Amino acid sequence: MIDFLVHFATETWRLTAEMAGWLLLGFAVAGLLSVFISPVWMERHLGGRGLAPVFKASLFGVPLPLCSCGVIPVAASLRQHGASRAATTAFLLSTPQTGVDSILITYSMLGPFFAVFRPLAALATGVLGGAAVQAAEPDAHRSSADGRGLAGANGVTDDRPRGLAARLRAAWSYGTVTLPGDIGRALLWGILIAGLIAAAVPEDFLGAYLGRGPLSIALMMAVGIPIYVCATASVPLAAGFIALGATPGAALAFLVAGPATNAATLTTIGRVLGRRTMLIYLATVAVAAFGGGVLLDWLMPRAADLLPALGDHAHHHDGVAWWHHVFGAALVAVMTWSWWRSRRQPDCCEDGACHAPAEGTTMQKQEFVVEGMNCSHCQN
Repeated sequence: MIDFLVHFATETWRLTAEMAGWLLLGFAVAGLLSVFISPVWMERHLGGRGLAPVFKASLFGVPLPLCSCGVIPVAASLRQHGASRAATTAFLLSTPQTGVDSILITYSMLGPFFAVFRPLAALATGVLGGAAVQAAEPDAHRSSADGRGLAGANGVTDDRPRGLAARLRAAWSYGTVTLPGDIGRALLWGILIAGLIAAAVPEDFLGAYLGRGPLSIALMMAVGIPIYVCATASVPLAAGFIALGATPGAALAFLVAGPATNAATLTTIGRVLGRRTMLIYLATVAVAAFGGGVLLDWLMPRAADLLPALGDHAHHHDGVAWWHHVFGAALVAVMTWSWWRSRRQPDCCEDGACHAPAEGTTMQKQEFVVEGMNCSHCQN
């Protein structure tokens, strides 16, 4: 028993240390994105008919570090300010599947080919779903009331901090407190489960029982659809599945379906965009997860000569370099700091994270009750 616990602790720390540097970099980039991308600019590009707004919405969503519940109020705001139903659906599909942090973690744990393929799959999922909504509901585009376009009656409020110093402080707060707090619990469970799998389950266990064909991809997709797992926390689980013998395509099916769907998100989408759009959303996730998995399994052997093998990243390493231990300790410190700050529950304006609206503007507020979620987007 002692030997098993030591093995479990060793594998868990190895996973943490190897992903820590990339995750910290992802937090930093996500913090900068949160304050330097204007919501007004995004809304301006997502209105109108045709596939161009759909493609833009899907593309904009790929690097944003929003989970499947956090993306709902953002998408609702885009819809309110003139984004078409198709573009909103595309944004809802692509955003929770990836983020700059999860892309870097995917590179660290699953290799460069997987790290490139995953955001492309998210982009394709968004475009496919948006195009399907546009085809099913050709009148999906909706301009704002009174024909005033994106600005509405009083203009769209951009509440980002003014000035470089204020934005950098807000980026630091987002990257070291808000985002780690959002994904911390799910990430911890993902690492612990992946460590348990590495310590307790023989390699090729899944391959022996599930096989390596389309059936295994369909099963992993079915596992991912009903559960809630964020894009970053799902990566250690996917690496664990591959270490047990699952194909890369089966792991991708889980990475597409898990972050993009859960019961609460689907219910809210049904309320905001309608039941038909919700069904198209769910069908798109299923098609993209299965089709992307099949395509990845077909491509991986053909890319073996061009890029490092997936097994070099998903399976056990002989050792962990000293700088990985340093990054691992830094990640633990950031997560602990985020947890401590969240326990304090400071006033929302204590660190300058919120700002008064400009004179002459009207703040509009929408609330969504999303049960079963505990990130800051749904708690506050």
